[in-house]
Amino acid sequence: MSVPELEKRLGIEVYASTALGIGGKIRQLPEDFTVEEVLTDGSRAQISSSKSVSVSGGGRYLLCVLVKRNWDTFLAVKAVAKQLGVSPERIRTAGIKDAKAVTAQHFSVYGVAPQQVSSVRIRDITVYPLRFSSEKVHSNILLGNRFGIQVRAIAHSSSVIEKRLRKVQSQLQSLGGLPNFFGHQRFGTVRPITHTVGKCLVRGELEEAALCFLAQHSEHEHPESREARQRLWRTRDFREALRYFPRKLQHECTMLAHLAKRQGDFAGAFRRLPMKLRQLFVQAYQSYLFNRFLSQRMRQNISLSETQTGDYVVRLDNNGLPTTPLTQVTSTSIRGIKQALSRGEMRLALPIVGFKQPPSSGGVQGEIEREILETEDVAPSDFQVGHMPEISASGGLRTVLTSIADSSVERPVEDQVNPSKRTVRLNFMLLRGSYATVLLREFMKTRNPILAGF
Repeated sequence: MSVPELEKRLGIEVYASTALGIGGKIRQLPEDFTVEEVLTDGSRAQISSSKSVSVSGGGRYLLCVLVKRNWDTFLAVKAVAKQLGVSPERIRTAGIKDAKAVTAQHFSVYGVAPQQVSSVRIRDITVYPLRFSSEKVHSNILLGNRFGIQVRAIAHSSSVIEKRLRKVQSQLQSLGGLPNFFGHQRFGTVRPITHTVGKCLVRGELEEAALCFLAQHSEHEHPESREARQRLWRTRDFREALRYFPRKLQHECTMLAHLAKRQGDFAGAFRRLPMKLRQLFVQAYQSYLFNRFLSQRMRQNISLSETQTGDYVVRLDNNGLPTTPLTQVTSTSIRGIKQALSRGEMRLALPIVGFKQPPSSGGVQGEIEREILETEDVAPSDFQVGHMPEISASGGLRTVLTSIADSSVERPVEDQVNPSKRTVRLNFMLLRGSYATVLLREFMKTRNPILAGF
């Protein structure tokens, strides 16, 4: 089954299921895509909750919930920090949530009273305090996310929709889970350049990285933004660009303001961006490489649930999350590892290449990764970014499959937003680091992810 060209550019080159999709569109309304974060202790960030929460517990950090509608995570944190009178760096989140959606996530902040949090007033943002904690919010305390997705504008009958959804579900169950690709929003869908910026940064090509971020246009973005980027691409005049760039492109304008004052200081310009965004560029490139590694394994029909010599495996904790230490399969250990895999105690993993994480060694998978890295002209040591050490990436491992929990499909009904079409709601939970859009692409098999709302 043919994969859209956009997805191939993100390294996602295959489908896991052969069943036909239902088509349709997502995110026609922000409420069509809801996300609620779940922590390992069972705490759930709720979209609908009273702000008069009784704050308890002890510790230096105030644990809160951020509910946002149609907000970029970085910009939402910046706006909340401004009202609280603190630096955005003092607000810690466990991850980035979808912008065109209604999402609820935890954050921690030091030195702020619950009353201050409750008094924040920002359009389409709600924040409320939960409790005091002795630790900051970080990714290790995140279990996963609960999603509620409304797929609209489906042209098929209810019976066809239900049949196709059941078939995809059955095929993924037989596979043992969902291929754990990094999803569309990791790279940007309308303008998928995040990983390209990261590649330039890793290779030490700072001017090229800046031009990619500022001036690489997309035919799918707003005409005003597209024209500004095209003009800068032609002129390479950053000082002049600051005058005509749309103010809504806040990150770009921040970089341009620096370059207007300090011509050629591209490292300094990037350092004007939030740390998490800078790190995201390099992480997105790592994600792209992982996607290609996984795509090629699937293309060559190599099992995602059975292992070969040279593969990596990780042990799972009681929540199904990977733990350290990692294990590399050898000819002497392969028998015991296969038994652990069959018992669900371990899972096959692929490298997220970094300066501490080498590719798979030997075997078919090792050859796949070696060829891709050679084509990309990049090595693990390159992720030790000398000109900007704070964005260096050590790498790690990522399971090739992820579990789908609490999955349910509601009955298709008439779509009030799109007359004569149908809509269906999908509910499910994915473990941290896994993407709803990766599951949705299996169900929908859309030909144009942008038009479909990805």
